Amino acid sequence: MDTCPCGSNKSYIECCMLFIEGKADAPTAEALMRSRYTAYVKKKINYLEITHSADTRKSLSLESTKKWAEESKWLGLEILSTSKGGENDTTGVVEFIAEYEQEGINYSHHETGQFQKIDNKWYYKEGKIHGETHVRETPKIGRNDPCTCGSGKKYKKCCGKA
Repeated sequence: MDTCPCGSNKSYIECCMLFIEGKADAPTAEALMRSRYTAYVKKKINYLEITHSADTRKSLSLESTKKWAEESKWLGLEILSTSKGGENDTTGVVEFIAEYEQEGINYSHHETGQFQKIDNKWYYKEGKIHGETHVRETPKIGRNDPCTCGSGKKYKKCCGKA
C-alpha cells in the first residue's frame, strides 16, 4: 500500500489523490491542507495553484513553488490545530508544521493557514509563518523509531512517553 504522505494513514489512492486528480473536492480545510502538502511531495504544482484562492493567486510564484517542491525531500506533516474549517463552515484555520530536507539539512516550516470556502470548494487564502524556518540539528525521531537511549523499545514506549 502506498501510504498517503499527508499522515492520514490511508492509502494515497483513498486519500489525497482523489482531490489532487480532481475526482473529489476536499470536504474540510484540514483535508485541503493535507492534500496541498501531498501536492508538494508529489510535485503537483498545478494543484497548488488551483487550490489557492483567486484573490491571492496572483501573489503565488509558481516558479519558486516548483523549485521548493523539487529541491526538497518532504519528511512529514503535523497538524497542530484546526479552527472551524468543517463541512458546514465557510472559513477555517489550520496550524501545521511541514518537515523537509534540502541539501542534507532538515527544516521545519511552521505556519497558520487561512482557508475559505467559495461555491462549496475550499481554498487556501494566506498563511502566517511562525518565526523563521527552524533548522533541525539532528533527524526527527518518529514515534515508531527505535528509542535513542538504546533500550530496544520504540521511542513512543520509552523516552517519548508524554
